[in-house]
Amino acid sequence: MAASQMIMDETEQYVLHTYNRFPVVFDHGDGVHLYDVDGKEYLDFGAGIAVFALGYGNKTYNDALKGQIDRLIHTSNLFYHQPLRDAAKQVIDHTGLSRVFFTNSGAEAIEGAIKAARKYAYMRDGSSDHEIVAMNQSFHGRTIGALSVTGNVHYQDPFRPLMGGVRFADFNDFESVQAAVTDKTCAILLETVQGEGGIYPADPQFLSSVRQLCDEKDILLILDEIQCGMGRCGSLLACDTYGIRPDIVTLAKALGCGVPVGAFVLNEKAASKSLAPGDHGTTYGGNPLACMAVKTVFELFDREQIIEHVKETTPYLEKRLDMLVSKYDFLTRRRGMGFMQGLVVEGRPVGEIVKNALAQGLVILSAGTNVIRLVPPLIITKDDIDEMAEKLERSF
Repeated sequence: MAASQMIMDETEQYVLHTYNRFPVVFDHGDGVHLYDVDGKEYLDFGAGIAVFALGYGNKTYNDALKGQIDRLIHTSNLFYHQPLRDAAKQVIDHTGLSRVFFTNSGAEAIEGAIKAARKYAYMRDGSSDHEIVAMNQSFHGRTIGALSVTGNVHYQDPFRPLMGGVRFADFNDFESVQAAVTDKTCAILLETVQGEGGIYPADPQFLSSVRQLCDEKDILLILDEIQCGMGRCGSLLACDTYGIRPDIVTLAKALGCGVPVGAFVLNEKAASKSLAPGDHGTTYGGNPLACMAVKTVFELFDREQIIEHVKETTPYLEKRLDMLVSKYDFLTRRRGMGFMQGLVVEGRPVGEIVKNALAQGLVILSAGTNVIRLVPPLIITKDDIDEMAEKLERSF
């Protein structure tokens, strides 16, 4: 029996079967390539689901984490440590917001944002029956709170009853948002670019109108940028492209580039009138190792001009994808922003294409029911894009 098959069989024996994993055992990575235990090379256009923005084997990143491991990994949030200060300063300096709370994951960041919004409204009027407006076809995580604001019954039905006080509107349909807002609404929550739902960027007028509505009614605007943030769409936050500032933004994935860390970041209004000591906490969140990862990621983004590279390279990526759409009838359109792109497939199962691509040595993902999702490391070059297009065509 091959080593890879033995590893897969034993994994299934011991690990709860909540994922239908692809039959590949990855061993190591280098740049934008992954290698399995049998030595096969894969071009990675999935980045661990939009996580590994800096690619694999970045020496500065690795050395920073190794050094922190030798120094201090964990203290709890009962004490201060320098990496917390450094990481928090980087987040605030780069987002222009006021306060950050570090979590262990994106779902936990959503949970914290929900609590902050409800506490803000409670402090305003003393009521505890506030509501949140979320979007249909959204995805915010698998915990009960995050699932409650995820607009997809497929994910929700087995786990009801969910958290109450959530109304759903249609993404990019401002009238439906207006209709969902009541006197009890404390927050409107949406992804700046819907990811799992099928790679749908927000319409600029829609996002602007939602922001204005929130200002008029003292409602907090929460933007989920767990997947689309951290430079993926050509600006640090995708909402920067729209000129829109949220009251709270959630981050994770590329925030730590592989180390499990998320965050919810608040402006001064939300931070000063919501969560106080005793309202929220986490044992591991923001520990020295995670914060060293965050600090180093921001430093490397600046030093290596990662966001500028995304801006410069996006037109070429879009051009190559548009060429595929023009060439193949079953590809009906491309949509997305920056290095978060989707190809809409009609008449063929997307899962089959994803499997074929893996056999060709290309890692891609799916989104929604019929979209090929491309979320590569942010360091890809034009040569990598050409290689991706060639492998994708072979997979067709």
